[in-house]
Amino acid sequence: MSESDTLSDDVARAAELLKGHRESIDRLDAILVNTLAERFKHTQSVGKLKAEHDLPPSDPSREAQQIARLEELAIKANLDPDFAKAFLKFIIQEVIRHHKKHQG
Repeated sequence: MSESDTLSDDVARAAELLKGHRESIDRLDAILVNTLAERFKHTQSVGKLKAEHDLPPSDPSREAQQIARLEELAIKANLDPDFAKAFLKFIIQEVIRHHKKHQG
């Protein structure tokens, strides 16, 4: 087997591995989007309840608990906890923005 055949085989194997990783990433992206959609359905309901009962759109105590919980989950999952906290903070900001719409 020539060196070019070996390189060609290596490239083909790498391309196949890459394809498999990308398929997994695409499936996981779909799961993330669907999970976020489901999460926001619940937070929309929370926002409506808060508006109906004249409760504030933000609950800093709950938010702090959730951030600490997510940080712990991230560490256990070997995910950068700073990234996880930043991601959750972004989601919380969106939720509060939606809750404020219900208040108005």
